[in-house]
Amino acid sequence: MIKKDDKRIRLKKKIRVKIQGTDMRPRLTVFRSNKFIYAQVINDVTGKTLAQASDVKTTKGTKTERAKEVGKSIGAACLAKKIKKVVFDRNGFKYTGRIKLVADEARVSGLEF
Repeated sequence: MIKKDDKRIRLKKKIRVKIQGTDMRPRLTVFRSNKFIYAQVINDVTGKTLAQASDVKTTKGTKTERAKEVGKSIGAACLAKKIKKVVFDRNGFKYTGRIKLVADEARVSGLEF
């Protein structure tokens, strides 16, 4: 019997074969748990995390409101480090709900992907 998380990890591997973060276009990856949402901008060539944001310290608001805040903060952190173009990695999750909200708010903040 295939578990839901096993299916997501299998999809994640297929996506990661096609997506690579470089110096010019690092990878913006989003991870969603039941409680929190995390976003990281990663340069896969050097293996370094360039920027990160999460809602772990924030407890006010709903999960969707906190996802919007994570999108805004990751966009601001990238622009502060002069990163304007990224490759979006949905990490095996469907592009809907909180994942989509993070992506939309990052776009509104000024990121291009």
